[in-house]
Amino acid sequence: MDNHYDVIIAGAGAAGAIIASRLTEDADRSVLVLDAGPDFPNLESLPEEIRYAYGRDRNLWDRAFGAGTMFGWGYRARATDHAPNIFVPRGKIVGGSSAVNAQIFLRGMPEDYDSWAQAGSDGWSHQDLLPFFCMNETDLDYGDKAYHGDAGPIRARRFKHAELNTEHRAFYAAARDAGYADCPDHNAPDTTGVGPLPLNNAEGIRWSTAIGYLNPARSRPNLTIQANTHVCRVLFDGKKATGLQVEQNGTPGEVHGGEILLCGGSIGSPHVLLLSGVGPAAHLEEMGVPTVCDLPGVGQNLREHPQIGVTLRAKEQYLTEGTEPRLQMGLRYTATGSSLRNDMLIIPASFATEEGYYTTAHSKPLGFYLVGSLYLAASAGDLTLASIDPHQQPILNYNYLDDPFDAQRLRESIRIIIDLLEHEGLKELVAERLAPTDAQLATDAALDEWIRTNVTTSHHVSSTCKMGTDPLAVVDGYGKVHGLENLRVADAAIMPDCVRANTNITSMVIGERIADFMRRGH
Repeated sequence: MDNHYDVIIAGAGAAGAIIASRLTEDADRSVLVLDAGPDFPNLESLPEEIRYAYGRDRNLWDRAFGAGTMFGWGYRARATDHAPNIFVPRGKIVGGSSAVNAQIFLRGMPEDYDSWAQAGSDGWSHQDLLPFFCMNETDLDYGDKAYHGDAGPIRARRFKHAELNTEHRAFYAAARDAGYADCPDHNAPDTTGVGPLPLNNAEGIRWSTAIGYLNPARSRPNLTIQANTHVCRVLFDGKKATGLQVEQNGTPGEVHGGEILLCGGSIGSPHVLLLSGVGPAAHLEEMGVPTVCDLPGVGQNLREHPQIGVTLRAKEQYLTEGTEPRLQMGLRYTATGSSLRNDMLIIPASFATEEGYYTTAHSKPLGFYLVGSLYLAASAGDLTLASIDPHQQPILNYNYLDDPFDAQRLRESIRIIIDLLEHEGLKELVAERLAPTDAQLATDAALDEWIRTNVTTSHHVSSTCKMGTDPLAVVDGYGKVHGLENLRVADAAIMPDCVRANTNITSMVIGERIADFMRRGH
């Protein structure tokens, strides 16, 4: 396993798979891609829970994404002082989280990306990134629009009104009657309101980067994909990265390359950096890791989208079997007192069960959820080492609702949901509201306590190796790690802040943008 490559990519997820595909378009550049999970080299070989997300059996969702999945890292995180540790889904498979996720293909607000450029990262404004959003997708609904693509590797669509589940149709009517604007395309630059969510699920297939990008590139002789390989540490010669210490199927080894890219996501990439002696010197010293480069921002600035759901028991005639699509419709709006456009999202989520959000083959249908999500939080968490053992997960402190404005906005989202439930279309479906109870809704203090105890993740961790020039910045605008040579981070970790959207498509565009820089010699 001691070979030399021009580029080594640690992580074949949303960004890493794309970078590998783009760089190997140059036949003279050899690329090794490592991933800790298994590899399924074609569509036919994919397990059905990875290939599909619904339509076969009710627990496909859990088998791909839940606590019992064979294709996840099994992370746990602290949400708040009031809440039990929460489960954090992250994909452990070639394709990464793009191979197991909920397939919401939502772009951030243009202002999200403009703020990155304004903070000193040239080439990252919305206008700079728009060509990469377009080249990434085949939008089956709006591919003819200037701000969409019609020939990219990832196929995306929206459910037509006639295809909507009953609760999603009722939610749309309730939101429109409440005065929210109609939003047929949430990925148009200046939209707001309620409408169908764009999904990278077309023809029933979850279009991961493994399917869209890696599979067409597999025949290239300059591309090597090595699965079931755990990346332990970066190897250095002074300040120069020279390779990676790895374990393949439990066997230790090393790989060496001219340039090393960490693409393990916002948990995996900072974890490897810390294990390698790159991070806050005081923390590294405390853990007994020799410091290679003192970078205070590694693992800091952890951003996420905290969410909380209203659980509804449906009338028996409206119970679904759980084989239907769970996510179809979304309401984006701006919270009261917020200067951040569309900082909130409310979605109906089908198939609540007595077991909770995740299901088994024996889960009994209960009803559905209406979920409020804070899409640009003020609070930030952190990631630190629990051990120098690379197989032990880092400590994840999400620190939700530390800023009072976050709690206020999430509380308002629950109040909005309760008001929407008075609409005749939703009232017709609901037999009982199970949570929050009337007592928990009685006062703001009681509601805040319920939220702090039950808040959970939207699965959008980001920003733990932020891009920029400020004291907490870890990488520059090309993804290069400050103070080191031949080492980049290229995934959601480099976002300066979380975008007002699900992070999947933005992570893909980060891969496209970094690959473009590298091909142009940056």
